[in-house]
Amino acid sequence: MKERVQSFGRFLSAMVMPNIGAFIAWGLLTALFIDTGWLPNAQLSTIVGPMLTYLLPILIAYQGGKMVGGDRGAIAGTIATVGTICGTEYTMLMGAMVMGPFAGWVMKKFDQVIEGKVKAGFEMLVNNFSLGIIGLLLAILGFYIMGPFMAGVLGVLSAGVQVLVDHGILPLISIFVEPAKVLFLNNAINHGIFTPLGAEQVKAVGHSIFYMIETNPGPGTGVLLAYWFFSKDENTKASAPGALIVHLLGGIHEIYFPYVLMNPLLLLATIGGSVAAMFYNVIFNLGLASPASPGSIFAYVGMAPRGSTFMVLLSVVVGTVVSFLIAAPIVRLSNSRSNLDEAEAKMKDMKAQSKGYSAYAVGETGKKIDLRTLSNIVFACDAGMGSSAMGATVLQKKLEAAGFDQIKVKHASVSEVPADAEMVVCHKDLAERARKSAPNAKLVTITNFMTAPEYDQIVQDLLNARINTNEEVEGGTDFHGGILLKKNIVLNHPAKTKEESIKAMGKLLKEGGYVTERYTEAMFEKEKVFNTAIGNNIAIPHGIESMTGEILNSGIAIFTYPNGLDWGEGKKVKLVIGVASVGDDHMTALAKIADACETAAAVDRIVAMSQDEIYNLFK
Repeated sequence: MKERVQSFGRFLSAMVMPNIGAFIAWGLLTALFIDTGWLPNAQLSTIVGPMLTYLLPILIAYQGGKMVGGDRGAIAGTIATVGTICGTEYTMLMGAMVMGPFAGWVMKKFDQVIEGKVKAGFEMLVNNFSLGIIGLLLAILGFYIMGPFMAGVLGVLSAGVQVLVDHGILPLISIFVEPAKVLFLNNAINHGIFTPLGAEQVKAVGHSIFYMIETNPGPGTGVLLAYWFFSKDENTKASAPGALIVHLLGGIHEIYFPYVLMNPLLLLATIGGSVAAMFYNVIFNLGLASPASPGSIFAYVGMAPRGSTFMVLLSVVVGTVVSFLIAAPIVRLSNSRSNLDEAEAKMKDMKAQSKGYSAYAVGETGKKIDLRTLSNIVFACDAGMGSSAMGATVLQKKLEAAGFDQIKVKHASVSEVPADAEMVVCHKDLAERARKSAPNAKLVTITNFMTAPEYDQIVQDLLNARINTNEEVEGGTDFHGGILLKKNIVLNHPAKTKEESIKAMGKLLKEGGYVTERYTEAMFEKEKVFNTAIGNNIAIPHGIESMTGEILNSGIAIFTYPNGLDWGEGKKVKLVIGVASVGDDHMTALAKIADACETAAAVDRIVAMSQDEIYNLFK
């Protein structure tokens, strides 16, 4: 049941989040140009209503329809939602969240029924008319049924909210919101529930308190300040200031969730801070003109209506102070040293396991993953925009510092991790969802986005795999990783002719696991079409395009000929750089080579270098 609720919330959130920019544009229009805005403008204020009534619901419907039924589902969703909008006076954000995916599902089912049954030449006719007819029928359904039904639902919800407000208990909603947030349901709650409810309030009074519930950075700020000042764990204490900057200024709230999960009693602090801020907001009738996304202090205060900026800022201060006062004694009295000990013990275990310098990691289903050929890592979080983007950046920098420029760290929603991903990094509380998305991947779980020891362990495992030369890669090759390795730089190569040089280059690339035996033939074929001596005493032999299937892994090898080697057509070369490329993997190395070889004199300097110097120049 819990998993179903989480999936439903994430689905609602996924329809809204790609369109947050449009919500911000609408919010700024509202805050600036309505009668009570910062810069009242009767003409520009006329944009506010149509944008809320039509643009935002249609964008949501398009996204929802596309998620279920592709491009045809997206178009069907927008047509159906226009009918729903016209069937009621309410803002149909929630109606779009229903009709968009429903229309996408209908189109998907229709396409499955007619698949393979349309005669050749009639595909476009059938596709266009089926989309138009089904869209029309769904628009009629939306006008007569879905619009009035959703109006009734919104009426009930609005009445329920009014009861909470009238009795002064709306702030108690934070008792449920704060624990849900640290379970990484923050985006589902904010964009799946509060955003559509808030839009209706903005339409009526110009601002909404719903936009202040989940997004207030104060409660998380109080917890991070408590760790900064009072934590006994030096690592946690040192990481708290950086996390505070990312949370408060960057708006990535997920950064503080692990600090709460280390000591669940700190939920009392976040709940207390949020409840106090909400009571303050209710007393002074505060609200925001648009969703504050991301939830940074800049976005939060920036969405304050005219005349309430300072009061909205105090809302953050209230949440911070109350949260800090509750969190400080909890952090100070807790034995947080045990967390560090646990992390250190885990590190020792991982190091012990790596003593064998295995070239492989083992996926969740037991599949062997060759670390020597790893090209990308997926960093996952709940929404794929906040903590995953930040964590991916941290890990990417560590990989690049270790020389793994070819490995790219991508970020994604945990529910949208590619099924063929080989390595996935995520918070430990998202592990089960990550396993479902990529069951064969090596899963690395962390508890701290800023200083996770697992980042260093990933780098170390890759380094160990790079120097391992005793395990064969699955498929029979002997690839040992890295586009450019020292052993593939040969000084004063003994070849006397161009043909000997190309044969030796092909053999070296083959023995390194980069290419098949036929790649040498592919290089000779290329020379028949185009002489690969490109000037400045350089030649870059590579295979003809029709034989790219002979390339197993991207690689570069370098031969030097200080006295020059005849490359045909009257061209002499001193530096020969053999290239085998899968996709664009080699482009970074070639860009460095081009920079370093701008003149013949520069090439002469390279040819006079040692193997280490050439490697350090191009690595």
